[in-house]
Amino acid sequence: MAAIVPRQPRGRLVETRQRGWVNPYAGLDAFDFVRQAPSPEISAYVEHFWVVTWTDLAEPYEQRIVSHPTVNMAIAQDFPRIRGVIKGGFSYTMRGSGRVIGTRFRPGGFRPFLGGPVSELTGRFVDIGEMYGVAGATLVERVLAEPDARAAVALIEAFLLSQGPEQDPLVDEVAALVAMVERDVSMTRVDELAARSGRSVRSLQRLFRDYVGIGPKWVIRRFRLHEAAERVYQGLDLATLAAELGYTDQAHLTRDFTAAVGMPPAAYARLGNQA
Repeated sequence: MAAIVPRQPRGRLVETRQRGWVNPYAGLDAFDFVRQAPSPEISAYVEHFWVVTWTDLAEPYEQRIVSHPTVNMAIAQDFPRIRGVIKGGFSYTMRGSGRVIGTRFRPGGFRPFLGGPVSELTGRFVDIGEMYGVAGATLVERVLAEPDARAAVALIEAFLLSQGPEQDPLVDEVAALVAMVERDVSMTRVDELAARSGRSVRSLQRLFRDYVGIGPKWVIRRFRLHEAAERVYQGLDLATLAAELGYTDQAHLTRDFTAAVGMPPAAYARLGNQA
């Protein structure tokens, strides 16, 4: 079982292993979640691998996700897909017993494996066999047949390296900019990020759409929504939070929050009170 990171004092960025999960602590009662660091050979492209397992669930469990600005490849019996950036929230339902082995690419890190703008994947779930043909379908079969999660991850790493990705310095630049947005809660505008990147706003927008798959405004707003979800869950006053995160008013934050999380902030706060 993945360890729960203690909640940090309000007003600070809350770093948890479950950032982006809706009602994260409830999920840990239903399934196990672990991360695995990539090998040095693939770390230029992959942020980490993740493994979710569940056993003998009495009732189906649905986990909703407020997605990150990254591409993921997930291999499960019913879901061998490459997921681009999803603008809204999405969910996955677990039944009985099962396992998902995922690859979370660095922001921009999937660009060398796609050979084109990552925006082509935005909002889409693409079958691995459809994207990579027989080799992709074979990878899925081998991963599903491998009972040991670490061995399965090794199969995925070998497959990715076999694609011959070329080093691209823009991947590091993009990943650093996305990390900057995630860390700095005070950053709420694209022109701020452009100034700190040394690029014009238009250049930054082109870079993000090509490598991340979506524009910097969405990336900023999504990380601020992650922060909002963490802090609403802890009970922070919504009007105060809206002002801190750069929203013009509480109603605007409520609309964005409800669209992504699937429920209004007040309902989400009640879940936190029950945790």
